[in-house]
Amino acid sequence: MKPEMSQYLQNLAAKGLPAPWEAPVATLRANLEGRPLLSGTPEPIHSVQHRFIPGPTSDLPIRIYRPFENPKGKNLPALLYFHGGGWVLNTLDIYEQALRSMANKGQFVVIAVGYQKAPEHKFPIPFDDCYATLEWALQNASLLGIDPEQIGVGGDSAGATLAAAVAIKARDTRIVNLKFQALIYPCMDPSLRSDSAREFAMGYGLTAKAMEWFWKQYLNASADIKNPYAVPASAKDLTGVAPAIIFTAEFDPLLDDGYAYADQLKRSGVRVIYREWEGQIHGCFILAEVTPDSELIQSDLAKEINSLLD
Repeated sequence: MKPEMSQYLQNLAAKGLPAPWEAPVATLRANLEGRPLLSGTPEPIHSVQHRFIPGPTSDLPIRIYRPFENPKGKNLPALLYFHGGGWVLNTLDIYEQALRSMANKGQFVVIAVGYQKAPEHKFPIPFDDCYATLEWALQNASLLGIDPEQIGVGGDSAGATLAAAVAIKARDTRIVNLKFQALIYPCMDPSLRSDSAREFAMGYGLTAKAMEWFWKQYLNASADIKNPYAVPASAKDLTGVAPAIIFTAEFDPLLDDGYAYADQLKRSGVRVIYREWEGQIHGCFILAEVTPDSELIQSDLAKEINSLLD
C-alpha cells in the first residue's frame, strides 16, 4: 500500500468514528462534514452552475462544470456524474475538486446530480433520479452547450453502480447511444463473497461489513438482487451497452467486483478499458489532499473518456 494511504488509514482509525451500523444515519452524515478538506483544493474553472431540475419524485440539485479553453460556439461532450457513498452518504461538495479537475483535464462538461439517498429513499428512487438526469440533459442539450451524441455516464463506488445501471437502461430504451460508462471501483456483488471482499474485509477503509450494510439500506427486497437496474451484474446480457472504462484499487474489498464486471462486459462483446491502481484503497479518486494518485486517476480517466469520443 502507498505510504500516504497507510498514514491516512491510521489517522482515520484514531478518530474512533462509529461504523455505519453503529450510529444513526444523521450522525454518519454529520461526521463527513469535514471530508471536502481531504478532497483537495478545487481548481479554477470557467464556471460552476448550481441549479435544480425536476425529478420523478423531487426536484434534484445539480452542478454543471464547464471547462476553460472551450472554442467559442462549440458544443462540448458531457459526462453525467453520480457520486459514491453507499447510496446513503456524501454530498456534491466532497466532489468539487475531482469534478472541476475532470472537466478541465478532459475538456468536457460535467453534470453532477445530488440524487436522493437511502435509507429514506431506497431503490429505485436513486436510480430513477440518475436516469431522469440523463433524460433532462438530452432534452436541454442545446441550452447546456453540449453535444447529445457525445455524452456518457460515470461514477465512483455506489455512483459507479448507478452509472452502470443507467447505461443498461439507456440501451434498453434506446434513448441515446452513450459513448462511454466510466466506473470507478463499482459495487456489483451484494453477497460480498469474492476473494477481495474476504482478503480486504477490514483495515483498508471501506469494510466488507459496511458494504453489506450499504446494500441493505439501498435494496428494497430480495428480488432487487436480480434486477439489473439495481445490481447491474445480474443482467443476463450486456450486449449493446456503452463501452466501459473500469478503474479498481488494489486494496479494496470491491476489487473483484470491478474485475468481474469488466469480464462480464467483454463476454457480451462490449469494449472495456480496465486498470487496477496499485497500492490504492477505496475512495482514492477523491482524496487529492492525501495522495497524488487522485489527480493521476482523474487525468487518466479523462484521457480514456476522450479516447472513446468521436
